[in-house]
Amino acid sequence: MSLRFAFSLGATLMLGAAVAVPASAETVGLGLAQANNCMSCHRVERKVVGPAFSAIAERFAGNADAADSLAQSIVNGSRGRWGPVPMPRQAHVSPKEARALAQWILSLNDSPADKVE
Repeated sequence: MSLRFAFSLGATLMLGAAVAVPASAETVGLGLAQANNCMSCHRVERKVVGPAFSAIAERFAGNADAADSLAQSIVNGSRGRWGPVPMPRQAHVSPKEARALAQWILSLNDSPADKVE
């Protein structure tokens, strides 16, 4: 087997493995946030116009209704929860996408210690 063939075969196998692996929840959540323009006002780790997603996750940690509450806030907007700047209604975000975004945001509070059984 030639070196060129072995390299080509290895690269093909690696590419095939990368395609076969499903996207992680982090990638999907961040992708949804980017696609729906959430990143215009929010960042994962720092406040911009709105609070950091990590701060939202921290505030709602342990709240059983957090995902539903956040999903409602995404679609309908909110006022006064994080200061004087309201979150405008995001009518272009479907309820399913809002729920996925909310779950992703809440997952940002999961530390590795939380995942150990």
